[in-house]
Amino acid sequence: MTPALVAIPDTLVITYLHMTAPEQFRPAYLPPSPDVTIMQAVAPDVDYYRFLYKAIGYTLRWRDRLIMPDEELSAALCSPDTSVHVLFVRGVPAGYVELAKQGSDTEVAYFGLRPQYQGYGLGKHLLSYGIQRAWDDGAARVWVDTCNMDGEHARENYLRRGFVVYDVQQEPMPERYRQ
Repeated sequence: MTPALVAIPDTLVITYLHMTAPEQFRPAYLPPSPDVTIMQAVAPDVDYYRFLYKAIGYTLRWRDRLIMPDEELSAALCSPDTSVHVLFVRGVPAGYVELAKQGSDTEVAYFGLRPQYQGYGLGKHLLSYGIQRAWDDGAARVWVDTCNMDGEHARENYLRRGFVVYDVQQEPMPERYRQ
């Protein structure tokens, strides 16, 4: 059975959040467990990446990386400024966080869990890992954007980890999300 897609509002509301110092970070890790691991996918292939992207974002109508040409996506994933970290639960890919360095800043470019892994604290654990990784890699600022089409707990998770809102923008809903 195909999961239901989120409803499409007429307006896309994008919220931009950031941390400007590591002291703002409020991690929320799960206790260590051999059942839960995070591994960096070094230069993941396009098909595997799109599997993760679609498994996480299908119901949320994520489309950007699905419509991106293979060569462009491959170049982005193989860039030394991009890192993809996959969360595994009992050996099964459950989610990922993608970090993108932009000068001295690091963006949490993509982050999410497959629907069947939500509600167990894995999201706060994976986000904490990604934020710590960004700080450890020398970021001067860590930022993320979220919108009214993302998971219902995404914004709250960002705020609880220490991100603060610095901008909110609205635009008509792009056609690509209506498909």
